[in-house]
Amino acid sequence: MPEATQVGLYLLVGDSDELDQPWVYIGQSGNLSFRLAEHQRTKDFWTRVLVVVSLTNNLTQTHTLYLEWLAIREARLANRYQVENGNAGSRPHTPAPLEADCHDLFEITRTLVATMGQPVFEALTCTRGPKDRSNVFYCRAANYDATAHYTEEGMVVLKGSKARKDVVPSMIQPRSGSRRDKLIADGTLILDGNYFVFQRDVLFKSPSGASDTVIGSNTNGWTSWKTSDGLTLDELKRAPKANAVFEES
Repeated sequence: MPEATQVGLYLLVGDSDELDQPWVYIGQSGNLSFRLAEHQRTKDFWTRVLVVVSLTNNLTQTHTLYLEWLAIREARLANRYQVENGNAGSRPHTPAPLEADCHDLFEITRTLVATMGQPVFEALTCTRGPKDRSNVFYCRAANYDATAHYTEEGMVVLKGSKARKDVVPSMIQPRSGSRRDKLIADGTLILDGNYFVFQRDVLFKSPSGASDTVIGSNTNGWTSWKTSDGLTLDELKRAPKANAVFEES
């Protein structure tokens, strides 16, 4: 494509068998086709690439240098992907009007990349503004103590949560055991005394997957996760919807 010879930003994305997160490498180039061909020879982790170019040739090298720095920073803050850039470098000197353009461009990029199924820059939980307490749940006992947010994507167990040290013998493999083992192997779960402690926020697609990992046994996450008032996730989120459907019918 003619656009392949332009200045642009790119994201190399791939899935990892070793880590619980997908990989991403973020870069920029004055000649995208040349740079991507080089990566094809030297980097073997990626299976997809997303490219940001201007159809009106308005992007300059200064734009992409700043966008690269900003994108790496935001990807690391979101912590959804394992960022493969060894060094984000220092913030490049950019004139104020051009910097403002870059932030506008990045917000467009953030939205489009997420729309294409790669939420590289999207935080797992809302970190700005007041917390919605109706979406905060706890899974607690003598040998585990976890806090999670219920989101449209699933259950996000928060950094600092404590998981049970031992897995019960009856736990069925590999439904959750493999996920737990992978989190331990990649350093997300670190043994600290009598608990495994979450070192980052972790998204689980189902409430039960989250509670299985925390409790170390096969569980029903809809009843294991409770609010500070003792309401279960099922009572607060699923039962009202079921009652509404029943009343409508």
